[in-house]
Amino acid sequence: MKLNVKAFALTSGIIFGVGFMLATWWLLARNAPGEVISKYSTFFIGYTYTFIGGFIGLIWAFIYGLVLGGAFSWIYNKLIGTKTG
Repeated sequence: MKLNVKAFALTSGIIFGVGFMLATWWLLARNAPGEVISKYSTFFIGYTYTFIGGFIGLIWAFIYGLVLGGAFSWIYNKLIGTKTG
């Protein structure tokens, strides 16, 4: 079964982005120190451990999820298409 690369990439991007934003907001709502999640500012330019930073993290995580999901499904399809034996 082959994967639809565009659909898998878009779904991965949405899940990564919304998941990251909700994780940030949930930690903020619980008054957690956010020591670990704030380290994502190294990878996500402009990300801060704030509610607005959650939106910036959503955008960056969406992009990362889009690229990784697309790459994964493309490689998967290439490996499935090969005949062995």
